[in-house]
Amino acid sequence: QVQLVESGGGLVQAGGSLRLSCAASGSIFSINVMGWYRQAPGKQRDLVASITTSGGWINYADSVKGRFTISRDNAKNTVYLQMNSLKPEDTAVYYCNVKTFRMTNYWGQGTQVTVSS
Repeated sequence: QVQLVESGGGLVQAGGSLRLSCAASGSIFSINVMGWYRQAPGKQRDLVASITTSGGWINYADSVKGRFTISRDNAKNTVYLQMNSLKPEDTAVYYCNVKTFRMTNYWGQGTQVTVSS
């Protein structure tokens, strides 16, 4: 089992920045990929960014490329999402996700990000 605790959401004006954090605990040795998804009201949950344990493979949704940066600190078992140049369309609940080497998914509780125009 892996437990995830997210922090860092909030309300920001368009053009502003936020940083999300997600700390993992439990069976951390089993973690392969950590990432962030988001879900806006009435829409499906979509991948925002993900990163492997080694940091050697990073993936971004086209809509956030150049604005968001994902990183991880393996010593702290934490993944971060730095979000710059935020837009109203970035408004959503952001969920931390972990995929284990056995392809099991774990989810955080979600954190609200609201970008006002």
